[in-house]
Amino acid sequence: MLRVIAAGVLALAFASPHAQTLDKIRKSGVITLGYIEGAAPFSFTDGNNEPQGYSVELCRAAAAGIAAQLKRTGLKTKWVKLTIQNRIDAVRKRQVDLECSTTTWTLSRQQLVDFSLITFLDGGSLLVKADAEFGRLQDLGGKRIAVLRGTTTEKALRAALGRYSVNARIVPIEKRDEGLALLRESQVEAFASDRTALIGVVVMSGSGPGVFKLLDQDFSVEQYALMLPRGDHEFRLAVNRQLARVYRDGEIQKIYARWLGPLGPPSVLLTATYFIQTIGE
Repeated sequence: MLRVIAAGVLALAFASPHAQTLDKIRKSGVITLGYIEGAAPFSFTDGNNEPQGYSVELCRAAAAGIAAQLKRTGLKTKWVKLTIQNRIDAVRKRQVDLECSTTTWTLSRQQLVDFSLITFLDGGSLLVKADAEFGRLQDLGGKRIAVLRGTTTEKALRAALGRYSVNARIVPIEKRDEGLALLRESQVEAFASDRTALIGVVVMSGSGPGVFKLLDQDFSVEQYALMLPRGDHEFRLAVNRQLARVYRDGEIQKIYARWLGPLGPPSVLLTATYFIQTIGE
């Protein structure tokens, strides 16, 4: 009897505290998805205040697949608006089941949360005014560069400035719209973020052609993935099963065309990433 009790105690001790996401979704009939407003074309709100974008659509596909797996017809989706600063804590504290925006998968973040298969590849770049005379990071000595506070882009930018011995002033910001406004008003000379996100924020701002330009240089590689609670292996498998199906069935090409098509076809590296992740059952 004592051996049975001891075995039960050990099982509880080693059980994952986050292994209940699928059970919670099954019982509640609700999956909670987080998104960041103002991260077009990956996540933003439309005129009806509904979340839209490339990452949002991938999360919707994952939710539909999970509903089918759980045999829960009419599974409801609850959307929670997050910020760059609170998105990791929201996943850690189980305020959302899945986070759907532009989060870069890093090993230090994986100590806190878990990640899905890679959903997109991007690179950190610099947006400047169209009439700016500098054309690369090394030209920004003595200049001011806005960057989102606490992001992998900020860390990579500081590392790149150190690597090239560029003495630029970092101006931390909270939202991409703020960075664009500072650049437009000449309060900074450059705005650093992921290349595709910079294009998105300019397009969403309604700025016409010839106002801003991107430098033809990336200072980092950003591997986007969907965040989910750490240690919940069954939920991670359920999410990855749906992403692999999207890649395998070619649905990803339609999703890419809808949200990123105007920027040109997927890069060779991104196409290879989709192909490598067409994991079979």
